[in-house]
Amino acid sequence: MFAYIKGKLVSKSNNYVVVEAGNIGYKVFMSATAIDRLGEIETQVKVHTYYYVREDNISLYGFVSQEELRMFELLLSVSGVGAKSAIGMLSAITPSDFALAIISNDIAELTKIQGIGAKTAARIVLELKDKLKTEDAIIQKSEVGGHRSENKKNETVVFEAIQALQILGYTKREIQLALEKTEVKNLSTQDIIKKALVILAE
Repeated sequence: MFAYIKGKLVSKSNNYVVVEAGNIGYKVFMSATAIDRLGEIETQVKVHTYYYVREDNISLYGFVSQEELRMFELLLSVSGVGAKSAIGMLSAITPSDFALAIISNDIAELTKIQGIGAKTAARIVLELKDKLKTEDAIIQKSEVGGHRSENKKNETVVFEAIQALQILGYTKREIQLALEKTEVKNLSTQDIIKKALVILAE
């Protein structure tokens, strides 16, 4: 319903902000990390939004980046994970680290998040990896193509970074173009993801 809201940041609370746009004040629930990143009161902000509707709850959730929004949507698709839990996770782990944990089966990383036990973490990894496998846009390892190197380890690192970027909602074409502008040799998966996200955000 709402893709984003652009307006004046009127107030901040522990778990929500109020953004005024068109003489309407929108109460937008956000992670603590996102609220901190929004800036000072009275400044102009742009907040990506998710219109959350349930029988007993209609709320607007906000994000400072498309990656955060994508992570939130993915978490909501996992059985047993609600909006409040998803926002809590966004306060504790970055989208890039989250995507990396999913593709590397790093359950231990997810259990560091308050309120996420081993069973929930395992379910998140399992369901989201299954989702990744079934998406038509998935890049196969054979498609790494121009990002291959004589170093098999480096090829694997690049492939993992590509998978993580796909989890964050980017298409094959967008990822390939970003990697063409990124020097990937001898970088870790996490560093490749971070460099690619900077380019993708341009």
